[in-house]
Amino acid sequence: MTISRIFIIGLPRTATTSVCLAMLRLGYKTAHNAYTQHAFNEAQVIADTPIFCDYQRLDKQFPNSKFIYLQREIVNWLPSIRQLLQRMMVNLQRSDGGFNPHLKRCYNDVFSPLTAENIAKDNFLIQCYKRHQQGILDYFQQRESDLLTIDVSQPHSYQQLLNFLNIEAEKAEQCAFEKINIGGKVKAWQDINNALKIESTNKGRIDKILY
Repeated sequence: MTISRIFIIGLPRTATTSVCLAMLRLGYKTAHNAYTQHAFNEAQVIADTPIFCDYQRLDKQFPNSKFIYLQREIVNWLPSIRQLLQRMMVNLQRSDGGFNPHLKRCYNDVFSPLTAENIAKDNFLIQCYKRHQQGILDYFQQRESDLLTIDVSQPHSYQQLLNFLNIEAEKAEQCAFEKINIGGKVKAWQDINNALKIESTNKGRIDKILY
């Protein structure tokens, strides 16, 4: 059976960009974020927003899809996601602009209620992480063949990806995930030049309806 799409449903700062880069190198048309119908039609692999929020709807919209959930040690995820949310906070909450509405909706849904006070609390962020994780575990219960769960910091995670996609290791260009977006950086994807890379917008423009 042909795979319709591969959706990466890990939360931000769980190595979504590293996995997207690996998928490009494995020969998949890949979008890190998707805000147009064109991106959803063209990309074989899609990550980040709105994927980590809308995976249940996407599962119904694109039958025969596969899903990759990315885990990360909480102790490492917490400072990284906090820094990201603090940087994004103003534009996530603006009513007169800021980020596009798809991105705003996803972050405000998963990290609800999104306030500066809550972002500063470890317990709040941990609850958001675990709520998202439990939602995935519950939804894909008894569907193990459709879901891969990996932590890219673990030594066998790349081989697990190859096994999940039925790709022989000899045909892969690499044997591990490349570490990018290190030290709080979040824009490494923009600098990647690859013919299989699918842009998330149409020259900055988005579609109101994605799927």
